[in-house]
Order: sequence, then structure tokens, then C-alpha cells
Amino acid sequence: MLRRRMAGDPDRHLEKMTPNADGRTMNETSLPYDVAVVGGGPAGLAAAIALADTGARVALVARRAAYADNRTTALLGGSVDFLERLDVWRRCAGQSADLTTMRLVDDTGRLIRAPEVKFVSAEIGLDTFGYNIANRDLMTALEERAGELANLTRIDDDAETIRMGDNNVVVHMTQGASLSARLVVGADGRQSLCRNAAGIEVKRRPLDQAALTFNMSVGRPHHNTSTEFHTTSGPCVFVPLPGQRCSVVWVSTPKEAERLMALSDTELSAAAEKQSHSIFGRVSVEPGRYLFPLGIEQPKQVAKNRVVLVGESAHVVPPIGAQGLNMGLRDAGDIARIVGDAMASGEDIGGPTVLARFERARRSDIASRTFAIDMANRSLLSDLLPVQLMRGIGMQLIGSVGPLRRVAMREGLSPSWRKSS
Repeated sequence: MLRRRMAGDPDRHLEKMTPNADGRTMNETSLPYDVAVVGGGPAGLAAAIALADTGARVALVARRAAYADNRTTALLGGSVDFLERLDVWRRCAGQSADLTTMRLVDDTGRLIRAPEVKFVSAEIGLDTFGYNIANRDLMTALEERAGELANLTRIDDDAETIRMGDNNVVVHMTQGASLSARLVVGADGRQSLCRNAAGIEVKRRPLDQAALTFNMSVGRPHHNTSTEFHTTSGPCVFVPLPGQRCSVVWVSTPKEAERLMALSDTELSAAAEKQSHSIFGRVSVEPGRYLFPLGIEQPKQVAKNRVVLVGESAHVVPPIGAQGLNMGLRDAGDIARIVGDAMASGEDIGGPTVLARFERARRSDIASRTFAIDMANRSLLSDLLPVQLMRGIGMQLIGSVGPLRRVAMREGLSPSWRKSS
């Protein structure tokens, strides 16, 4: 049995400690930390690493599990810069594909159709807009970096209950252990335990759409171009992967998505080749598919009662414009910056002032992105001629007016009004 005094514990009592899997120790009652991050997806891991980089004592509560699906993420602009600062990007950059061109193609077949719009990164002085990478490769790099930080303790367990206090939050885990922290970062997804414990209400709106994701090999080079075909039921996006491969996000009605999901590999390959208008030549679907319903979820707050929300705990949007995880990484970067500043000035990092700072930092970004994605999706699905006309005019202006197109590209990467962090 190991005993030690825990600095920073209000009770400053001696507690019985037991070693956990990685050789560090966790007491049988409640260890005090500065921050507990609940949830081990990309946004949670990034938040834990960024917070540990500030010098905070961080606990990451997340059961280790192999990343199960084949989804990829287009990391745009500041997301890659953030991962570079965390010493993560160099570990997975070789598994990514550059995104230098983005094409939007109206494939609705309607009377009023928008012209094709092409965005080229060189037009705004960039070598690339970002990089497309398999989530499992990004997760491997994040896990590797997290394991190197002495003040980041990984607890291989799930949170079961969360109890709010005046000065701390106690997280109880399924295997019986518990810990306390001055601040909890809820990175535990759509059904967030942390969000519920903090008493944060959520506005949910299911969409009559579902997304099928899969990867495929292609017969012709993709030239680092992401091509998004707009159909009457949603976008179908072909995003470059390393080599002659693409990842596909195919949004359609739930019934059509289920039909596509049930196809054989040969049948789905033929369907993907037809949907892509054979721009990639012959294609071959790779093993592994993932199907999920779409919706929009907006919590009324992203910070309350010593809890802040990041990732899908804080926002759920359709996979349009590659905004989901990029917003989650901005969540992570902002809470780390705010906590670092608060620690330097001696503030209570879970107190109302610090939480209000995070709320202000994230609210406009989340609200504006959610609104833009929702409007883009609504305009695509609408059968009303005035809406189709307005959409066509908007796309025409973006495609033909250089200054407007460049503004759209820069804002798509990251909000220009955000403070650098």
C-alpha cells in the first residue's frame, strides 16, 4: 500500500492509493485533479493533451477500445496548426492526403440548378486547405502523445455518475473508483452524462436523412480534389485519401441509405461509380461501412456547474463542409487556453468567471456554423423554386466573384473573427 499527501486537496488528508494499469496510482476513494476529461474520442483526447500542456493535472476517463469504424476527417486550417502545437500531427501526417481543391457540383437535375463552384487553396495563398485522414490514424497519434505526458493520467474506465459540489466535481466510475476535479470537460458524445449532470438542456431536431460512409479505391488519380455532388436528398462527397483511394460520405433519405448499406461490394461500387459520374473511372468499395442518422443538436449552454462541453456533447451537425470535428478541436483549444490563463492568474478554473469566458469564446462559433450548415442543407433539399433560385444565384456569385469566393474559403477554414490561440 502506498500513502502520500495530496497537495491541493481541500481536506489534505492521507488516502490509500492503489496502482492502476499504467503504473500510476489512483486512490480507492477520490483523487483530486485540476481537470477531468470524460470521453476519449478525438475531441476529448485533444482537450486532455492541450490541458496537460498548460501544466494542469488532468485525468482522462475513457475506456480503451479499438476505433471501430472507417470514417475519416478533413482537418482544415487551424485544426492542423493546433495538432502541430500538441506534437500530434507529425505522428500521423504521413497517413493523410492533401486537400488542394474542392468542387461543388449541382446534381439535383432540377429546372434551376447552381453552376459548379471550384475552390483552389492557392487562390488564398495556401498549399492546401487541409488534410483528410482516417479517424483511427488520428486516434493512434493522439493516444501516443497522451501517453507521454506525466501530468495526464489515463483511467481505463467509464464514468457512471457525476456529483456536483461547490468547489469540485466528483466522478464515480463503473469499477468503483472515483476522482474529484475542479473542472470537468464533457467529451462524452451525444448522450453526454456530463451535460445531463450539469443540468444543461439540449434542443434536438432529427433530420429525414442518413449518411453512409465507406472507402474505395479508384481507377484514376483524384488530384487531391474533394468533389461534392449535391443531390435532392443531400450531398455525396468523395474525399481524397493517400494513393488512389477516396473516402465517401453519401447522404440520402434513411430508406435509400439502408438500401445502399445492404448492397454487395460489387453493387455498391457500381452505385458509387454512377453517382460520381465515372470521374474516378472504375471504383472498388473496400470492406467496412458505417451508417448513421443525421440531426442537429444544440445545447442551451456549453458551460455550467463546473462542466464545459466539447465535441458532440456541445454540437451535432450534418457532415456538410467538414465542420464537426474541426469545431470540436476549436472547443479543445479554447478551453485549454482559458484554463491556462486562469491558472496563471490564480483563478478558480471551474468557477463562474472562467466558465463564462468559455461560453463567450464558443457560442458564436458554434451558433454561426450550425446555422450556415442548416441553411445550406435546407436550401439543397427544398423543392420551392424561389429557394432554388436564391441558392443558384448565391453559388453563381461565389463562383464568379473572386473577392467573395476568397472570403468564403477563408471563413470555411476558420472564423476570421476568432482570437488566435
